[in-house]
Amino acid sequence: MRDIRVATVQFEHHDDDKPYNLARIRDLTRVAVKQGAEIVSFHECSITAYTYLQHLDREQLTAVAEPVPDGPSVRALTAIAREAGVVVMAGLIEKDERGGLYNCYVAVSPDGFLAKHRKLHTFVNPHLSPGDRYTVVEILGIQVGFLTCYDNNLAENVRVTTLMGAEVIFMPHVTGCLPSVMPGRGSVDRRLWDERHRDPVRLRQEFQGPKGRGWLMRWLPARAWENGVYAVFSNPIGLDDDTIKPGLAMILDPFGEVLAESQALEDDVVVALLTADKIEQAPGRRYLRARRPELYGKLVEPPPAGQEPITKPGWAMAHEQKPPAKSS
Repeated sequence: MRDIRVATVQFEHHDDDKPYNLARIRDLTRVAVKQGAEIVSFHECSITAYTYLQHLDREQLTAVAEPVPDGPSVRALTAIAREAGVVVMAGLIEKDERGGLYNCYVAVSPDGFLAKHRKLHTFVNPHLSPGDRYTVVEILGIQVGFLTCYDNNLAENVRVTTLMGAEVIFMPHVTGCLPSVMPGRGSVDRRLWDERHRDPVRLRQEFQGPKGRGWLMRWLPARAWENGVYAVFSNPIGLDDDTIKPGLAMILDPFGEVLAESQALEDDVVVALLTADKIEQAPGRRYLRARRPELYGKLVEPPPAGQEPITKPGWAMAHEQKPPAKSS
């Protein structure tokens, strides 16, 4: 690895409005470049928007999807990278030649397409297929891994990505401020977002508390620390379908310390210098060498019959626990 400046971005995407979202990606990339960034990362499905996808049937979702890397959005993203002279990363819905649909995260450079990661744990729409592999590639002299949102909730995914050589893992998300069975969690009243300029304190308290940053701090630093990797977290802010997202874009070092983060109640860019020396100094790198794989057979045993793997987000579980509405 070499020292490198990396940016992570938060912005309020517009549902089903690729031209608007790509325009914001272009503008915010420019802001990041002025701060010295060589890589600029955006959130999951930042080109298409995300939560509204839950309302689409297969035909509608297919209409949103594009080939990767030969579709118009990847070409537009490459033009942004070429204009700014940096690597740009963003998310969209991919369709392959067989009609499969994937939550896809792509990286492009001024010279063209670099890599894509298909989300391993999909759930927002039943017509999305999960990816079947991890993604680690060399970009600008560093080993880069990708894990999208829920992928990072399973410690095994981050560990395997690290074992494949990743030094920096980009973690694009759409998360936070959702219904949950956990104490203190829950959604944010849209009125607080709409009134954020008149009363920023109440909204900031929501975003910084257990609904937002407090929840992230339960697990995000651990992923960086236990593996000795840099973690680059991106997330939208503001209205996302019928939810409010808290942003909180941040970059963590291999010790699990926050190098840079946004507390802005608006679109924002944060940039940090990632240095090579921390990779070898980090305790997580020692833990990798201390592993006892001969003891880990349980990790790869197939599940018992009737207990096939299923991705179940906490907010879905919270909805299921609500009592049915009384008929009038």
